[in-house]
Amino acid sequence: MAGPGRLSEARARLLEPWVRDVPLLTEVPGPVLVACSGGADSVALLALAATVRSDVVAVHVDHGLRPGGADEAAFVAAVADRMGVPSERRVTIVAPGPNLEARARAARHAALAEARESLGAATVALGHTADDQAETVVLNLLRGSGSAGLGAMTARRGHVVRPLLGLRRTDTEAVCAAIGVEWFRDPTNDDVNLRRNWVRHEVLPALSAGAARDLVPVLARQAALLRSESDYLDELARAAWPPDAAITPAAPLVALPEVLARRAVRQWVGGPPPSAAEVDRILAVARGQVRATQLAGGRRVSRSGGVLVLTRASVTP
Repeated sequence: MAGPGRLSEARARLLEPWVRDVPLLTEVPGPVLVACSGGADSVALLALAATVRSDVVAVHVDHGLRPGGADEAAFVAAVADRMGVPSERRVTIVAPGPNLEARARAARHAALAEARESLGAATVALGHTADDQAETVVLNLLRGSGSAGLGAMTARRGHVVRPLLGLRRTDTEAVCAAIGVEWFRDPTNDDVNLRRNWVRHEVLPALSAGAARDLVPVLARQAALLRSESDYLDELARAAWPPDAAITPAAPLVALPEVLARRAVRQWVGGPPPSAAEVDRILAVARGQVRATQLAGGRRVSRSGGVLVLTRASVTP
């Protein structure tokens, strides 16, 4: 792969103030796939990654939701080439249904996972900032999420990293401006009918005005604290009831404090994550109050002879 040598030393020096704030970029294994939409956040991430690593590749995901996808991909390819980074375009299909944002996100993550495998990359880097983190906290609060949801996005999980969570959106624009690189302005980001945009453009500014302070760093800091506490409780739950199979004794689960039992159940069931009501029903099965319960995704939890059994619907092609 091409290295950071294509970026002039002078340009790299211009990025030093921000490079110091993204140590995660140098810590993760490579090659590193940078998801690049062409917006300021992802272009800044690509520039910073290309400054400190020689094993970077840019991948642009075209959701096919609006015309001009090929032009956006060409824009990303030109920016990547300027930085000495190879690039690829991936076209994906967004499944029909409600909540366009969630469906597009799922399609994008699937396309990036496929690209990581085919390109032999070890890490997928996403350009979420502290502003995105604050928005996610508010969105999850509106959904009634617990501490895990209010912990919002983690900086590193599995193959996925978010090196820019300590930066603001204004920082990413400043990075682009510092090296003279334009970014693509997505017109759909102004559509307040999309819930995240509504939170970004109306809710957070109103809350900050009412609080007479910038709430983004406050919410990002609270998310970090809640995420740390939530991860610790998950560790305790795994240590207390560590089922490694779909068939496991119910008694140790029933004996746990409810705060740990609920987390243990979620980890046992896996994805898609069970709702709060489903967790309650599973615990009722574990206590022997009911014999079985159905879950979303064709799953079922039953109890027989003091043993919990998790079954999943078979899929027929």
